[in-house]
Amino acid sequence: QVQLVESGGGLVQAGGSLRLSCAASGRTISAYNMGWFRQAPGKEREFVVAISRNVDSTLYADSVKGRFTISRDNAKNTVYLQMNSLKPEDTAVYYCALGRTFGPMARTQGMYEYWGQGTQVTVSS
Repeated sequence: QVQLVESGGGLVQAGGSLRLSCAASGRTISAYNMGWFRQAPGKEREFVVAISRNVDSTLYADSVKGRFTISRDNAKNTVYLQMNSLKPEDTAVYYCALGRTFGPMARTQGMYEYWGQGTQVTVSS
């Protein structure tokens, strides 16, 4: 059984930083693309960033480029999202996702097979 457990969310002032973690069990994440998505109140879930299974290439949404950084520690089977220079519009529930077997690194939710339960990030102005 695959489980993804996010942690690290919380309340932070604008301009501050948070580091989210996604601990995986049931799969070795080094074999999969991993992604982070977010859903703000009243909005659809949207792509934030992805990291590839092999060569650690990354893909960022324009809204977070230069502020957020995704990384992975395969020894810990964990993916991280470092979020700097946070803005109120970054307020959302953040979800970690594990990509489909042999699927491409992608922005589309359909290319991810397993999802975490989410962690709330609130940025105050």
